[in-house]
Amino acid sequence: MTKKTSGKYLTGVYPGTFDPVTKGHLHLIQRASRLVDHLIIGIANNDRKGPLFSLAERKEMLFTDIENLPDKGCKIEIKDFNNLLIHFASEVNAFCIFRGLRAVSDFEYEFQMTGMNAKLDPDIETVFLMASDKWQFVSASFVKEICSLGGDITQFVTPNVAEQLSQKFKN
Repeated sequence: MTKKTSGKYLTGVYPGTFDPVTKGHLHLIQRASRLVDHLIIGIANNDRKGPLFSLAERKEMLFTDIENLPDKGCKIEIKDFNNLLIHFASEVNAFCIFRGLRAVSDFEYEFQMTGMNAKLDPDIETVFLMASDKWQFVSASFVKEICSLGGDITQFVTPNVAEQLSQKFKN
């Protein structure tokens, strides 16, 4: 199925730090991939957030997990960025930015960011995807904390990511 608007193929961006990628992220990637012709996963290269995994490690985990995703709706590409999200979206010719919402607190932050992005580039839309009930309380921060304290994270991340996290916390 080809999605077109005014003869254009639609590209969307799903940004995040993905430190690490969770099953919640993968569920949103799968859903977003059904809405565009080309989905770019934008990995924020933001050292101020103090990521546990290097950019290369996060890219590799995402690549492996996306390769194993069933039912991808479109071509999915992974790119990193270290500039404003709205500038990155413009650089890759995206017409929309996908953002996941888990709770009301997410909405407040995302609402402000969407307003600012609209001022910077009114041609790029923000599309909010609500997390499914199963993934509403999953965050990469919680997953890292659970793993660091010896908890079982296998229900929240793929085996690939669980192994990577275990290795990080063994050291």
